[in-house]
Amino acid sequence: MIAVGYVWLIITSFSTRTEGLRSLGWTLANWRFLWESPFGPRFPSIWGVTLNTLVMSLIMTAIVVGDSSLAGYALARMKFPGRKGFLSLTLILHAFPSVTLLIPIYFVLLWIQKIPVIGRDIPLIGGFGYNTIGGGALVMMAFQFPFGIWVMKGFFDNISWDMERSALIDGASRFKVWWQIVMPNIKPGIAALAIFSFLTAWNAYLIPLTFTSGRAGRFSVLSLYVQNFISESVMTEWNTVAAVGLFQLIPVVLFFLFTQEALLNIYSGGRKGGV
Repeated sequence: MIAVGYVWLIITSFSTRTEGLRSLGWTLANWRFLWESPFGPRFPSIWGVTLNTLVMSLIMTAIVVGDSSLAGYALARMKFPGRKGFLSLTLILHAFPSVTLLIPIYFVLLWIQKIPVIGRDIPLIGGFGYNTIGGGALVMMAFQFPFGIWVMKGFFDNISWDMERSALIDGASRFKVWWQIVMPNIKPGIAALAIFSFLTAWNAYLIPLTFTSGRAGRFSVLSLYVQNFISESVMTEWNTVAAVGLFQLIPVVLFFLFTQEALLNIYSGGRKGGV
């Protein structure tokens, strides 16, 4: 059934009208948004919106994977006061629906917006305050960290201590052990978390809708760009909506193709003294 939906999406995006899965006329007019703005020359093009979405997604993916890997390694390999409490806290935080925290997060972003340098006027991301790409990425990272930490901890727990002990005995630092020995052995986990984080940011709707405003907010990310085609007073061009949706799907497929080798590899462990 899911495959049929994607087939319909492809057929509809290149058709004037459809009847089920049958096209009643082929056309490229639905894709005119690629070379002209459907909302007028004063509005951003889809390429600018795509760049915003890509920047936000890559920032979130890089920081979530990096920080979750560090936290997951520490929780899996080190014993320190408050460790169990921290693990319980991450589960509790992950259990909270994001919608329940939107109002306090709004005031936090307004406060960050007033901070010089990081609040506003940063190239590409705008800053980390309210009504910026960086602010939306910051909020989504906060919601993604509990999940990412538990995922990475699970992969670290399955790594044998033998390789680490050998490296530590040879004088390697904890950071060097983490980066050069452990991380290469959990590539499937890194790929899985990267894909989940990228998809979360790329398809995000509620958080960009809530924390961006005005005309710039309506064209901040692709999910909000698609919404502009749907109106209660004007008949919606569903074939164009299908084309924009298919365009939004293409980078996700490319991202999966680049990471699928690491994702689909089954960890076989390391052997001391192996060739």
